[in-house]
Amino acid sequence: MTRIYHFITKSDLDQYLSAKALEVPSLSGQGFIHCSKLDQVIEVANYLAPYDEEMHLIEIDESKVIPEIKYENLDGGERLFPHIYGPLNRDAIVAIHPLAWDGEEGYQLPESLIIS
Repeated sequence: MTRIYHFITKSDLDQYLSAKALEVPSLSGQGFIHCSKLDQVIEVANYLAPYDEEMHLIEIDESKVIPEIKYENLDGGERLFPHIYGPLNRDAIVAIHPLAWDGEEGYQLPESLIIS
């Protein structure tokens, strides 16, 4: 089972997650929900949203996502990122984890996601 991840603030999570789906503003603006593979999460979160104490990480079971997922890099780079082209159905969400900021190195993955 492949997992992908979307980081989001607690206030945005409360605003955009309904009983049926997650519908974030990037859907209307860009046509997709930005996601990352586990090894991309920290770098991307530190770059795009540094030091937000209410940041959360949505863990998604890729096999349960109903909309199309495309792995692509729209900036022309070689690293591919998963993009969900439609509202994320709620039953594809496996867990929602707090994404802690440590003050020196940036965000840290929740211990439950660290692969030994």
